[in-house]
Amino acid sequence: MVIPLTLLAFAALTAAVAPRLLTRAAWADREPVVALWVWQCVVAAVLLCCGLAMSLSAAVAWAQVHSGVFAPAPAAVRDAYGGTTGAPWAAALAVALAAGGLWTAVMFVREVRTARAQRRRRREELRRRAPLLPGEDVGAERLVVLEGERPDAWWLPGGQAQLVITTAALRRLKRRQLDAVLAHERGHSRARHHWLQHCAGALAGVPRMPVFRAFRDEVHRLCELAADDVASRRFGRMTFATALVELNEERGVFGSGHGHHAHLPQRVDRLLAAAPRFTPARRLRLTVAALLAPAVPLLVAFGPGLSALA
Repeated sequence: MVIPLTLLAFAALTAAVAPRLLTRAAWADREPVVALWVWQCVVAAVLLCCGLAMSLSAAVAWAQVHSGVFAPAPAAVRDAYGGTTGAPWAAALAVALAAGGLWTAVMFVREVRTARAQRRRRREELRRRAPLLPGEDVGAERLVVLEGERPDAWWLPGGQAQLVITTAALRRLKRRQLDAVLAHERGHSRARHHWLQHCAGALAGVPRMPVFRAFRDEVHRLCELAADDVASRRFGRMTFATALVELNEERGVFGSGHGHHAHLPQRVDRLLAAAPRFTPARRLRLTVAALLAPAVPLLVAFGPGLSALA
């Protein structure tokens, strides 16, 4: 079957070329939300290629699968895709792709369970250090203030989202800076960035797929930029940039940033540069163009059947 091999060739090409183009694209920092959408379309295209190639290869290898896949289809469509040949390469390919899909599902479950366990531990610590006040609503979004010598603020996702800020941050930040930091964290919460990061983290565990590791790294960076924009559009770029500096200058990240805070200097520089956004028409064109990536494997897979029906 030519179609499964064509799908895998397109997946390999997309996985090799798209990350290089996207990581080098200067426009991604100007429009992080659009860049996140493009990355998701690229990853969806690779996954679609693998899933469709697995189904079609299994249909070639085993008659039971072939009858299940093409049972509702007219005879002309079945003829367009050919019958079951029992080719060993088709069975091997289908099993390998199914194993990859199972591995991805296992990694996703592990990622979610690990994240939930971490959130549970952090919530227990918060409950111990900042218990509910009499009459306080458990289901409401809480702003938790913790005693701490290091200025910090973070968002704890989950069913009961919580914003946490230390007393050192309250002493250091001005009113508008504090409001900007809280708007940044609420931007993460409303966009459900933690689910996107879970998916990216699970896919990054697939071996020999650098595109998924690049997706994980870029998702974290672009989510931060998107939340930065939420805060800066409401309270001003300078206000939020100075708030980031006030919160993080004692960490030493502006000298040689590393780890979780490695991108902070670039984030501050981006806010101060104040590059203009794209026009709505250009953002729309990029959004629609990104849909071409997952559309190609669908056309390759379903093209012969549509041609037979025509």
